[in-house]
Parts: sequence; structure tokens; C-alpha cells
Amino acid sequence: MTRRKRLGDLLKEAGVIEEAQIEEALKEKQADQKLGDVLVEKGYVTEQQLIEVLEFQLGIPKVSLFHFPVDSQVISIVDKDFALRNLLVPIQRRGRELTVAMADPMDYYSIDDMKISTGFQISPVIATKYEIIQAVNRHYNLSDSDLEEEKDGEAPAIRLVDQLLQAGVQMKASDIHIDPQESKVLIRYRIDGVLRTERTLPKSHQNSLTARVKIMADMNITETRLPQDGRIKTKVDHGTVDLRISILPTVFGEKVVIRILDLANTLGGIDELGFHPVNRDKYLDLIQQPSGLLLITGPTGSGKSSTLYASLNRLNTENVNIITVEDPVEYQIEGLNQVQVHTKVGLTFSEGLRSILRQDPNIVMVGEIRDSETAEIAVRASLTGHLVLSTLHTNSSISTIPRLFDMGIEPYLVVSSLSGVVAQRLVRRICRDCRQAYTPSEMERNHFRKRGIQVDQIYKGAGCNSCQNSGYRGRMAIQEVLVIDDEIRSLMMQHKSMEDVQRYVRDAGMMFLLDDGLLKAQQGLTTLEEVLRVAKAYGGRDGK
Repeated sequence: MTRRKRLGDLLKEAGVIEEAQIEEALKEKQADQKLGDVLVEKGYVTEQQLIEVLEFQLGIPKVSLFHFPVDSQVISIVDKDFALRNLLVPIQRRGRELTVAMADPMDYYSIDDMKISTGFQISPVIATKYEIIQAVNRHYNLSDSDLEEEKDGEAPAIRLVDQLLQAGVQMKASDIHIDPQESKVLIRYRIDGVLRTERTLPKSHQNSLTARVKIMADMNITETRLPQDGRIKTKVDHGTVDLRISILPTVFGEKVVIRILDLANTLGGIDELGFHPVNRDKYLDLIQQPSGLLLITGPTGSGKSSTLYASLNRLNTENVNIITVEDPVEYQIEGLNQVQVHTKVGLTFSEGLRSILRQDPNIVMVGEIRDSETAEIAVRASLTGHLVLSTLHTNSSISTIPRLFDMGIEPYLVVSSLSGVVAQRLVRRICRDCRQAYTPSEMERNHFRKRGIQVDQIYKGAGCNSCQNSGYRGRMAIQEVLVIDDEIRSLMMQHKSMEDVQRYVRDAGMMFLLDDGLLKAQQGLTTLEEVLRVAKAYGGRDGK
């Protein structure tokens, strides 16, 4: 029966995919994963292609849930957990027929389950995964009237915080902001580096919401005048997430920011960091050195921690002793000895690092070099046979050298210890479902031409249901890798200016941040606009 055809066969018939790709995806597919998700993940098809094939081959219409008037009466017919687990949402009822938007309309088990549990005939329509998650969170959420009815009890605040966290994890948000205003409370999510307001709550719920977060993070509920920080490890959607909580008193009450550290989405390998092949080879050489100081630089939120953890994952074997000192320990990794900085009791980065060196380490990771003392010990540790990885806030890889001098490190120590610097930024990826090529203007061409790159077409996202009409979905890193070679050491020892170092590495063919970004824009991975936004902040339009 055609209705029970398999997805792989439909995609093959439509000429979208080859048998070898299907077999490859089936090999990698986990028991609880859908074939369609694996194919999209591996980049063999886009979500939009999947939807178009299903719509055409099965005759199932697609809907845009952002514009569809969902009947709130039908939502309760299907249980929320079932809806989220199977990525579906009921949207309309006509007589004994229930229309259900599904990310996978070929999920016949779910269709049969709904038939039995609801007694309705199920009429599936297709929607994107992202739209369904949004719709479930929007329509199953507690309404303001529900909250008002139970405002004396604790339950509504507990359920509301659970909902906010669940929505944050599903939308792959990095942070949730609970922003008190004069007459309301805004709930905002940072997705792909951009804040979006998703919900507005009445002012009357502010205190119970803040109190609930404080209780979860083991904070002082009665203290409302001082900033507080805390940490929670909790289960959200059958997975464990780490949450870092920051509370700041403002004129309209306490502002809460919840940073979501989702282990499953962050701990990848070096190949998933988006290094250009040239930069990747240089970086692998640097982390495989037996000693030396390797620094990752960039502003807050530029993915430095992800790069460090991916590197430690690569180096984490049973024949090396890896010790880290971090503030805070973001991700706990088996096989690593991780030390949490505790300033109140005197365990600072420098104290922690001193103690670590008495523990016979091969590799040391210092979360951040914040002061001269830590910098000095890190440098000396790298000179005594240790590989030391750390982060520093500088604008570019080359400006790291004068920054270390400014921290009071003797130039001869910097010259002997520093083996390499990676400068990194995050840019938004173009949404694969609505990516389109266009002919660049003369001004746009010029940006590429200045860096010796020829382009006839570049890309942008038109905006679609998958990316909430933003044209972007997900983020990727752009990097520059500076390897400190003998020539650079000689220039540093002669007290030459950083312009001289700059000139040397440019003539030697180093790929700057801007170059990496423009090459990724040329490939259609990101937009020129995104690259220039990052390069402008970096001050590196011309590679300086």
C-alpha cells in the first residue's frame, strides 16, 4: 500500500538522494532517531526538500503554523508529552476528523496511537520541526488565567519555570532572560546569538518566578538587593542540562539570566568546530606538541570553551594526566581532573594552577588568564614540559603578544613559551532551507577582491518557517591560527613592532579571520553581512 512506503524509497524516487547516502545514514542512525533527521544532520537533504518530497509523493499538504489559527479547544485532545516526543500538534477538528501537524507524516505508529487514544480519524499535515516545537510551547503553556487561579500555591511557578526551560532547550537557546519591566515581565531567549522576546507575563508573577529559580539554585530567597550566582543540574526532556543562574537587582526588580549548558550539543570533536582545512592542520600540530602555551582568544560568547573542550576530548587518553582549573567548570568530562575556582576560600586561578603543577600533569587547561600572576605561572608551566591551554580576551591573534607583555610577562619568557594563538568568532549560518544565490554588488565584490577572492555569486537566506523568517539557523566559527615560528620569535626578541609581525605572517600566507569568513561566505555557509559584522568588531577589515 503506497501510504506505507518508506521515506528512503520516496526520496530516491524523487531523485533527491542516492542509495549509498541512505545506507550511510542508516548505519549511523541511533535507535531513537528518525531517518529523516539523520539525513538532514548529515547535510544530504534539507528539511524543506524533505517536506516538498512528502507533500508531492504522498499528497499530504504542508502548513505554516506561524500563520495557522490553531484551535485552542483541540490542543487538549493530545497529551503534551506525546506531542513533544513525536513532534506533532493537533490544530483543527472537523466532526470526527482531527487534523494533526506532524514533522514526520509517515510516523504511522503515532497516527495509530492517536486514533486509538482519541477515537478520531487522523488527518496529517506537514510542518517543520521548529514550528511544531514552537507551537507546542505556545499552545500548551499555562495561560495567564491559569496562573491567576492558582497564584496562592507554588505549583504554577514550578510549572512555568519548567516550561521556560523546556522551551529553551528545544529551541537550542543559549540563555533565557527574565526581564522585569515597570508593568510586565518579558521572557526572552537568545537563539543563535540574537535575543528574541517569546512571551510577556503579568508583573504579579515576577516574585514567585524569581523565588522558584532561587530555590532551584540554592540561593538566598530573602536577599533581593545584591547580585547572586548559582548553578543547577536538572533533567529537561529526558536529558540532563547544566544551568548557570545570574541574578541582578534592577530598578524594576531582580533580572534573572539562565545560561543553558547542554552537554549533548556542545561536546563535539575538532572536526565539528568548522576549521578551514589549512587552519585545522595547523591547530592539530599545536595541540599535539608535548609542551608550550596555546591560547584561544575572542570576546565572551565566541565559542572559546567549545574549542578548548573539543581539544581536551581529542587529547584525553589513559596515558596522559590532564588537569583543569576553571571558573566555573562548565562541563564535567570523564577522565579529566577538573578543579573549580573558589575565590572566597582563596582557591584562585593562580593558587589552583600552583597546586596542579605538583600533581604531575602532562596537559593543563586554565579556564581564563585574568591576571599577571596566572599568566606568569601558565608561562612558566609551559616552559617546564607541560602543554598549557587557556583563553584570553584579545581582539586578534597577533594582539595577544603585546597583551602578555602588558601583563608584566618578560618578553624572553613569552618568546620561549608561546607556541600558538587561535582567534575565534561566531557567525550565524545561512538557513539551508531558504538559502538562495544572488549576484553581488560592486561594493560587495570589492570586499572579496581586496582579499584576493573572486566571486560571481554569494548567498543569503530568504527567510522561511524553519528559521522564523530570519534567514539564519545555527552558528559556526571563523578562525585564524597564528603559529609562533622562529622568525616571529626573532622579531619579538628584537622588539620589533606588531606591524612587522603582521607583515611577516601576511607575506607567509596566514589566513586571517576575515579571510576565513569570506571563504565561508563564498561557499554559502554564511553571509557577507555576518562576516563584516564580526570583522568590524575585530578591527580586521584589511587583515590588521
